[in-house]
Amino acid sequence: MTRAGRIGVSVALLLASSVTIVPLLYMITLSLQTEAETLAGEPVLLPESPQWGNYATLFQEAPFGNFIINSLVVAGGITLAHLLFDPLIGYVFAKFDFPLRNTLFVAILATLMIPLFVRMIPLYVMMSNLGWLNSYQALILPFLMDGFGIFLMRQFIQPIPNDLLDAGRVDGASEFAVYWRIVLPQTKPALAVLGLFTFVFQWNEFLWPLVATTTEDMRTIPVGLTLFNQEHFTLWHLTAAGSVIMFVPTALILILSQRYFVRGIALTGLK
Repeated sequence: MTRAGRIGVSVALLLASSVTIVPLLYMITLSLQTEAETLAGEPVLLPESPQWGNYATLFQEAPFGNFIINSLVVAGGITLAHLLFDPLIGYVFAKFDFPLRNTLFVAILATLMIPLFVRMIPLYVMMSNLGWLNSYQALILPFLMDGFGIFLMRQFIQPIPNDLLDAGRVDGASEFAVYWRIVLPQTKPALAVLGLFTFVFQWNEFLWPLVATTTEDMRTIPVGLTLFNQEHFTLWHLTAAGSVIMFVPTALILILSQRYFVRGIALTGLK
């Protein structure tokens, strides 16, 4: 590629990045403004005196500590369940022959075409009959595994040579030991992708926590932040502060798992 071409690509990437980065930077700036600045006619790009106390005020106005803990428990619990169950089921579909294997796998994939709002009423009735509404059970148990994770792990495990697994069995390893000690260590990039996607999706999930919870102490941060904004619709600086707090955990997880995430995306594409 010529120098002019490289410059053109760099400029295009810079412009595309700014579309994502500029709103994020403005959200951070907005969280440090006073209420008067947020209600001014023109947007304030840099506040004269950053109001770091907005974050403390936010926790005084609403129980955001509870919201964050609930989100961490729900998103973290569902993510751990996916990392436990999805690779195991994917391994079974990738390396074992059993009746109706392909039919069952297609049925699992078909669940990806059923949106949550279609399943929401049966799930709500089920949780209500079990007496689990407004509890962690209702928020976590319906989402312990999903078709995307099973599909991703099956596709990643399938190319692992069967001879490698047979060698472990010949050495006396149990079937679970073959999975745990041979298969699972080779799927770290795929596990990083699965864990990141699952955590981010569940951390930002709004509809089901809104339906399944009835008290303020069980709300997750997306629900709590939305209801807070409805009650204090002029306090945009505090809403922005809550959005920044909501953004931080997912950004940290992405930074910490970036190496595995990029490798997992590349290898999944190659396979």
